[in-house]
Amino acid sequence: MVATTANWQKTGFFVFLCISVFCTLFPFIWMVSTSFKGPAEIFTQTPTFIPAEPTLDNFRNLLKAASLGRSFMNSLIFACGMTVLSLMCNAMAAYGFAKLSFPGREKLFALLLLTMMVPGQVTMMPVFLILKSLGLLNTFTGLIVPGIASVFGIFMLRQFMRDIPEEILEAARIDGCSEFRIFFSIMLPLCRPILATLAIFSFIGAWNEFFWPLIIMLREDMQTLPVALANLNGQFNTDWGLLMAGSVLVVVPVILVFLLAQKHYIKGIAAGGVKE
Repeated sequence: MVATTANWQKTGFFVFLCISVFCTLFPFIWMVSTSFKGPAEIFTQTPTFIPAEPTLDNFRNLLKAASLGRSFMNSLIFACGMTVLSLMCNAMAAYGFAKLSFPGREKLFALLLLTMMVPGQVTMMPVFLILKSLGLLNTFTGLIVPGIASVFGIFMLRQFMRDIPEEILEAARIDGCSEFRIFFSIMLPLCRPILATLAIFSFIGAWNEFFWPLIIMLREDMQTLPVALANLNGQFNTDWGLLMAGSVLVVVPVILVFLLAQKHYIKGIAAGGVKE
């Protein structure tokens, strides 16, 4: 009786898991399918998952309808620049909080954590006005620099670094290594799992960012991909094939980044969140 109950529980959990996976993947599958359909098939009364007559017209029209190539490069520069600079900045700050002793270190870190309670929308307008006064609108500097420092990234890296044995650093100091040499030659290589995890978070966050590029990049040639795709929506009608093709273009780089760094992803999450 106990075995039968356990089997039913496993079966129920498996069915629930399959339904959850289907609900998660359905929008993605439908997006890819629609991107290869013609207008007549998109608006047919009988929806189809597999296009009856696959076509690349939506992708061709996408490249003609807007300067998507330029927008793609803008998003790529934004996401890559944000990822690299954010990792470097956050890693340096985390190293200071984890391995360097200075007065008020713990209090300053606690104050830093409190800033996570402040929504980004609250500081967005003051930052916009500062960038405007500095003449940094419509520049990648103005787009990237305000988001480099991440409290979440500093926290994750600090927790990971605190678990690295102090004896390794002391041995390096005895051998004459400076703190910068220790940071670049010892700490960063040891932090590869958590750095890969944060790189995924940072890249995806920057790649999908919509509102900040919308208010900073005012010129059409400086728009990022999400903003350019939003402009494809007409006031009275929407070309769904065109929009789905653009959505596929947005999703593919994110999937590639995750696949390249996935072996470090879970390891970094587990190691960075529980260290004391």
